[in-house]
Amino acid sequence: MAAARFQRVLLKLSGEILAGEDGGHGIQEGVISQLAGEVAEIHALGVQVGLVLGGGNIFRGLAASARGMDRAGADYMGMLATVINSLAMQHALEKRGCYTRVMSAIEMARVCEPYIRRRAVRHLEKGRIVILAAGTGNPYFTTDTAAALRAVEIGADVILKGTKVDGIYSDDPVKVPDATFFPRLDYMDILSRGLKVMDSTAISLCMDNRIPLVVFNVRTPGNLARVIRGENVGTTVGELR
Repeated sequence: MAAARFQRVLLKLSGEILAGEDGGHGIQEGVISQLAGEVAEIHALGVQVGLVLGGGNIFRGLAASARGMDRAGADYMGMLATVINSLAMQHALEKRGCYTRVMSAIEMARVCEPYIRRRAVRHLEKGRIVILAAGTGNPYFTTDTAAALRAVEIGADVILKGTKVDGIYSDDPVKVPDATFFPRLDYMDILSRGLKVMDSTAISLCMDNRIPLVVFNVRTPGNLARVIRGENVGTTVGELR
């Protein structure tokens, strides 16, 4: 296998990915096992891996607030859902022989470590996969924003966003079959076109800190390793280092 192009990456996966192709709820064991295998493969190349998982397969705070629940409370529930997903991913990775740490923005000492930036970087340097849970620890911020923030904090070379489609399109390709695929974009293209990739706060963080973003189909076996090797997979936003 070719050498890795990146030394340290932040991989963002939505909770819906863990629920399988039917887009339901819960965690499909086969799906999380396959994803863990892909992460273990790139980790074996010497890549330092940070992971941020969404919680939408268990609870979506924004959807609950739209039904009348207090937004802050709903968002905290969503953060706890990300911790559940993170612990499941930790188990799947450790079954494959990877050393991991789950670090939560909301302290829960009996379950996982508190997130401390310097400690997270040290874990990465020691070859541990660091799973960053509970978003930013604050309501009103998405896990996309958490991924962008953590990528900046740990000094990641790139954010890799695994999705269920092949990259960024002008519209949802599942609903609009003739939607235009974009192989390359600038951050401002996403903001000006209103493309539904990450929320504007996350994109602005990436733009201000010059963190490139690669959006790709994580359901295609081997795609993550192809991105790491520098192959043209998915959509690249910004300039890769």
